[in-house]
This record gives sequence, C-alpha cells and structure tokens, in this order.
Amino acid sequence: MLGASRKDELVAARRLFGGCVLFEGLSDSERAAISARARIRTFDAGEGIFAIGSPGDQMMAVLSGTVRISVPSNDGKELLLAIIHPGEVFGELAVFDGKKRSADATAEHACALAILDRRDILSVLERHPSAWLKIVQVLCHRLRSTDQVLAEVALLQLPTRLANTLLRVTSAASGQTEKTRFSQRELASMVGGTRESVNKCLRKWQASGIVQVSEGWIAVTNRAALKNIAERD
Repeated sequence: MLGASRKDELVAARRLFGGCVLFEGLSDSERAAISARARIRTFDAGEGIFAIGSPGDQMMAVLSGTVRISVPSNDGKELLLAIIHPGEVFGELAVFDGKKRSADATAEHACALAILDRRDILSVLERHPSAWLKIVQVLCHRLRSTDQVLAEVALLQLPTRLANTLLRVTSAASGQTEKTRFSQRELASMVGGTRESVNKCLRKWQASGIVQVSEGWIAVTNRAALKNIAERD
C-alpha cells in the first residue's frame, strides 16, 4: 500500500503532466491517460539522472528539489544550461525525436521526479496526430530562445549578456521584487563568463540599486534599469 507522501507525489505528478503545455492538443481524458502512467523516482544530491549521449526514452517533471541541465565545455568545465525547479518538465526533446540526450541532467539537491516513458506518450499521440501541432509550436519557441542565447554569448558584452539572462530567469510580475535562485557561479556558466566578472557586475548594480545580492538569492529591484543595460549593445 502506498504511503501518504507517495500518494501526494503521484497526485502532483498527474496534475503536472495533465497541465503540461506540450499536451494541450489532447482532450482532458487523453491528458489524464498519459499522466496516469507517471511513476516516481528519487535522486540524491549530485546523482546523475541522465547523461549526454544516453537514450532519450523518458521525460520528467520535478516534484521537489532541483535539477541541473549542463554540457561539458571544450576546456573541461561545465556549461550550465538551466536549473529545473519544482513544477517544471525536462527531457522531452529526445523523447519526441527519438535521438540521444543532448545534455547531462544531475540532481542539484535531493529531488523527487515524476517520470513518463516515451512509449506511453507516443502511443497516445499516434491516436491523436493533430496534437503534434502544439508540440511543434512549443519546441520551435524553445529553439528560438536557444538561438537568442547563443547569439548573445557570441556577440554581446558580458554586462549585456548578464542583464539579459537575469531578465529571463526572473519573474516579470510588476510591482514585486523579482528573485532568482541561481548562484553567481551558475550565472557565470550561463553567460560564458567567470564568477569574478559576474560578481563585479552584480556589485556595481547593487550599488546602483538595480539588484540585491544575498546568500542563495539575486533579486532584481529595478527592472527598467536592467532592461536599459540589456539593450545597450
């Protein structure tokens, strides 16, 4: 018999997958049929979830904890692509195209994941081919976002890249202080800089009242000023 906590996790998993934007082209009953196949797995901090080049036969949703998505760089360091937080889905690209994983996924902190197998997803989509249109739209949007990030790293100065990144990873809710849990080391990896150069920018912006830096958090306190920096180049 399942414990109360595991039952709660399964309910949360089905809610996440049932409301996933990738499945908006399906009926309520078909989304429920897919999400009912979800199972739960836990990972310890630092444990690998999947590796670049491995088969992409599952997609996941984070129920608790956080997950790092990264690729190794040419100099042997890690290039951080994203931190996946509770309520977010990852690993779907390889599931849909049937190819190998394009990045590593590692448990940043101990986490619980809801997992769906590729065969269960495709069996439903084969019966409802019109649902692929929504999936293509979502994946195209993500591809455009990736192209934008790559262009920024290649063409823009570090302060501009950092400003753009902070604007993307913080909430756009007006009238509220917008926070991100990315560390300075993680931000440096995302913008293709060093921790020291990112720290120098953040200290300058903090002195100007644009951001507030505290242990574990970076808060945007003047979004308009940060937008001006992002549009400078």
